[in-house]
Amino acid sequence: MPGLMQSLEVGKRALLTHQFSLQTIGHNIANVNTPGFSRQRVTIVSTFPEDASMGQIGTGVTATDVRQIRDLFLGEQFREARKSEGQWGYKSKTLQQIESLFNEPQENSLNELLNKFFDSWSQLATNSDSSNNRKLILAEADQLINGIKQLAQKLDALRASVDRDMNVVTSQVNQLTREIAGLNDQIKSQELGGRRANDLRDARDLLTDQLSELIDVRVVEKDNGSTIVQMGGMALVDGSESFDIGTEVESKNGVPTSRLVWQGTSVQLTNKNGQLSGLIESRDRVIPEYQRQLDDLARTLVEQVNAIHSSGYGLDGDTGINFFDPNFTDALTIRLNPAIEADMNKIAAGTTPDGDNQIALALSDLRNQTVMNNDTQTINDFYSSLIGTLGVETHEAGSFTKNFELLAQQIDNSRQSVQGVSLDEEMANMIKFQHAYDAAARVITTMDQALDTVISSMGIVGR
Repeated sequence: MPGLMQSLEVGKRALLTHQFSLQTIGHNIANVNTPGFSRQRVTIVSTFPEDASMGQIGTGVTATDVRQIRDLFLGEQFREARKSEGQWGYKSKTLQQIESLFNEPQENSLNELLNKFFDSWSQLATNSDSSNNRKLILAEADQLINGIKQLAQKLDALRASVDRDMNVVTSQVNQLTREIAGLNDQIKSQELGGRRANDLRDARDLLTDQLSELIDVRVVEKDNGSTIVQMGGMALVDGSESFDIGTEVESKNGVPTSRLVWQGTSVQLTNKNGQLSGLIESRDRVIPEYQRQLDDLARTLVEQVNAIHSSGYGLDGDTGINFFDPNFTDALTIRLNPAIEADMNKIAAGTTPDGDNQIALALSDLRNQTVMNNDTQTINDFYSSLIGTLGVETHEAGSFTKNFELLAQQIDNSRQSVQGVSLDEEMANMIKFQHAYDAAARVITTMDQALDTVISSMGIVGR
């Protein structure tokens, strides 16, 4: 039978429910700038009514649980955008580094060194007997060789650095998957009684977002609240277990190279995406392509200069002498013929022992001959094309990086409009629940006064 005690209980339930709501609002406000935090809302329902002679009487209100406000679809879209941003971002960084190595157009760039080398032969043609002109050729040739070698060495060092980055990224992936597995274990334990471990879920989702920038991920939530994080068809995380990835060194064309495997096995990873995909593409395609083109330039330069030079005569009357050492034709090993270094009189300038300037002129004009790319480009055109392609690829990678960064930001803005904390909204809710709390307290005070009247005043009139 409803009475004053039941009314006190109604007031108490209302007081506790609105207090719980105020506490949750305070928690939201406190985490307004916390990365990955999703706003929370208390689920409030009416309690089961009591039967009375005049019908059912309400028994008040209670809070059943606290729910996160999240949009799962936008979360998946955000991770897809971050994956592409990570891939293009790493590739863009690598191309910018390559661009800085070529350092065009700047003083002492390879293009300038090539022109100075050909100009020195033109200078020799004006006076083939001049020792100063021959010294100039040796000096410019030495500068050109050093320029080609240094560029090749820097490209080699960049590729080795990118290869080392693979170990860094795999360590980051393993650290994140272990932390996600640990949170899965905590969430599963916390939610055994039907409660929601909202803050732990936020922490897990933030780690999963960070993981998506590094590698391809797909998330499936299990019935017990834990997740399976998959890469392709294989699991990186399954509940409280994580499966590490690692690297295995193999030799590619004599160069030690790391490849991604499941740690403790030789099974290679697929469906990488993210930064790891950009890293592998940079190491195995982007950098080697520019190394190959630089080797082509060095080999053509050695072969073409030697072909012309060996047909001429030096001041000592010798012929058949190569200008560059024909045994070293790639960018890393290109060098002058030791005989030329030892005696500059062996530098051929003419086509006869008596001496003329035809060889020097032919070598000066070599810059205008289509000897590169199946005899379709000159050496200078080939190098200019290489620099042009590098510029286009760098711009393209930078544009894609910015586009995916902007897309990720737009998706995150949409996601935050759903799950982010709005201070205006929280303040409005705070005022609403504060008034409700005050009113519930007033209900209890009123029922207390009524009880006091019953206890202290009833049944004593007329005594």
